[in-house]
Amino acid sequence: MLDNIIPIHPDFKLNGYHYNETEIYPVAYSFIKEGIEYEELIGNFLLDWFNDNYEQMKLRTSGSTGEVKEMFVHRDKMKNSAIATAKRFKLPAKTKALCCIPANYVAGRMMLIRAMVLGWHLDLVEPKANALAQVEKEYDFAALTPHQLSNSLHKIHFIKKVIVGGAPISESLLKKIQDIPTKVFETYGMTETITHIATRRLNSSTKTKLKPLKALQNVSFTVNDKNCLVVTAPKITDEPVVTRDVVELVDDIRFYWKGRLDNVINSGGVKIHPEQVEKKLQLHIHKPFFIAGVPDENLGEKVVLFVESTNPNEEQAIQETIKEIDTLDKFEVPKQIIVVAEFKKTRTAKVHRSATIKAGISNSVN
Repeated sequence: MLDNIIPIHPDFKLNGYHYNETEIYPVAYSFIKEGIEYEELIGNFLLDWFNDNYEQMKLRTSGSTGEVKEMFVHRDKMKNSAIATAKRFKLPAKTKALCCIPANYVAGRMMLIRAMVLGWHLDLVEPKANALAQVEKEYDFAALTPHQLSNSLHKIHFIKKVIVGGAPISESLLKKIQDIPTKVFETYGMTETITHIATRRLNSSTKTKLKPLKALQNVSFTVNDKNCLVVTAPKITDEPVVTRDVVELVDDIRFYWKGRLDNVINSGGVKIHPEQVEKKLQLHIHKPFFIAGVPDENLGEKVVLFVESTNPNEEQAIQETIKEIDTLDKFEVPKQIIVVAEFKKTRTAKVHRSATIKAGISNSVN
């Protein structure tokens, strides 16, 4: 039955125990039958991974743009991705790794695949906000979301290297990690590229300006006529992946991320990236917020700040705050502030911008 299956590395351990391709089956069934939700997800994935009736593995996108999609990839592509990660971060066999992200999406699944393919010693913990709460031993490597990192700073010294992905990291969190011993890396990637294909260090002793994101081995970049990143990674994807991420291309292996093409605001002929404006506001506004373009008769689109709050005085307070911010270009200053009691969310708990904008505008008119 296992003729087409990628073998488990002999050094692989899961929660402290060695398993081969046959021995992993009872573990998977146990997770499904007796485990809690995150273990059940892991169990189901392990059964799929070792089922040679499946020529390809089914993955789901995260729904960052509001719509979750399914796609299929070959196991060898996922193996190649795992090897590329190990080379970038120098993670050999017997690396002590911690998996604290869910296995229903590619990031969590790739932690399992890396461990099995590369021979890591992988421990599993429940993927919650304070993921390191019960951690009392050192690890070489872990993957966290920015939210998990923010809630785990008191325990982060137990991990030598951390990769952070899934959402942009805030300026305030970036400041907090500068003096910690853990090496923290930002990752760039998507389900279509089988997690990250570019990384950069977020904290270093030199405290210089952040360097551009740098491609993993055998990955190169170009841009299309809209300055959107095009990823060529023959060992991971069969065809180049045309993203909707607007970037500043440094060369064919390095770039700076500017924002999503879908979010670009054209205000009076000036193109504004909401993500860049949000970065400037993060240190000053302490409520959930985002920047978006709203139709305007004179400008075509105007810059609008959407804030999640139930405070009736929030709008006035933020207006006063914005007046004191000197880093905003004149075109970036919000022309309107819309306060929303609760942001709309996608099925994966991310902010659904378009739905929130529609509801916010409707309420402000009424």
